Amino acid sequence: MIEFLSPVSSLLAAHKEVLPQQVLGNQILVHTEQNGFPDLKNCKLALVGVTESRKSIQYIGETPNYEMIRREFYTLFPGNWYTKIADLGDIHAGETVEDTYFALKTVVEELLKSNIIPIIIGGSQDLLYPIYRAFDYQKKMINIVNVDSKFDIGNADAPIHSESYIGKMVVEKPYNLFNYSNIGYQTYFNSAEEIALLEKMYFDAYRLGEVVKNISLVEPIMRDADITVIDIAAIRSSELSYIGSSSPNGFDGREICAIARYAGLSNSLAAFGVFEVNRPVKNEITGMLLAQVLWYFIEGVNFRMDDGNFENDKDYLTYKVPVEEEVLVFKKSNTTERWWIELPLISNVNNKSKRHTLLPCTREDYEKACSLELPERWIKAHKKSLI
Repeated sequence: MIEFLSPVSSLLAAHKEVLPQQVLGNQILVHTEQNGFPDLKNCKLALVGVTESRKSIQYIGETPNYEMIRREFYTLFPGNWYTKIADLGDIHAGETVEDTYFALKTVVEELLKSNIIPIIIGGSQDLLYPIYRAFDYQKKMINIVNVDSKFDIGNADAPIHSESYIGKMVVEKPYNLFNYSNIGYQTYFNSAEEIALLEKMYFDAYRLGEVVKNISLVEPIMRDADITVIDIAAIRSSELSYIGSSSPNGFDGREICAIARYAGLSNSLAAFGVFEVNRPVKNEITGMLLAQVLWYFIEGVNFRMDDGNFENDKDYLTYKVPVEEEVLVFKKSNTTERWWIELPLISNVNNKSKRHTLLPCTREDYEKACSLELPERWIKAHKKSLI
């Protein structure tokens, strides 16, 4: 793993030395030329940059640079955190994109095996593909949440690029993608065919307006995620002041930070990323907003709570609601007050899917069931389990 990671720049290393001792730059472990690669014993989170953007549909030959994001991140004060954090530096673009994929997959896999959550800052979002493949060794089904204005399904038969990587995950072996959820899509950026395909595959999609109206909708979506990534195109351009960001609509700074915090709170989340930073970040506003996104994700990780043991009746309350021909079983954690709904266990389903028999939900889903309405997420998950 170490051979693929380059230290942060000497200028950045020098800059952090003049910062107050209490800020993140002087509290985290940093891979520098002077001090070498840090000891990751007991480390919980590791920041990694990937300077690869050749598969971006907007690629014009520029190489990403994340020094400004790191510079702003280092100046932030940590919260009441207990986790050990490291900045491992950058994976530079290889001779081919496939070389970069291999390096990224190797680094993420090694971090996962060490129970370290990788936080990836990347160029083109096709880098999610090798991150997904880094989970192959676990031999389990994976849930992915993508905060993006587009679905990025694309044509699975065409070469992979920044808006066609999800299709590759669906059709290429090993088949480990259980669910894909999109948060914040904007209808005019997605064809009717893509929207219909998403429905056909029983994947989840939540429109920008729906999420902005009730940001807490994100929490149960994130709760079962293994990987969450944010495409900065999901953020409205006025918030970023970043060349290449051109959409007047999207999440504002407060909303995207709240989403990042919900991602961190998820007990199952094992990898997080921010992508489509395809050009050098020179603007302090862009650097600070993305630094704050990372801060809120780390904040969420530090405030994770155990929902309790669902095998122990003392840890939860059970509610049974007859709806149509089904009896829906809801569980509410006594510790976190979060809600779950049981999926019927299908005996002939691949064992890799069986951890999904408890589906995260909300109190509103329970109330809808009491009004004889089946929750949409339950319907999709149940149909998917029958495939």
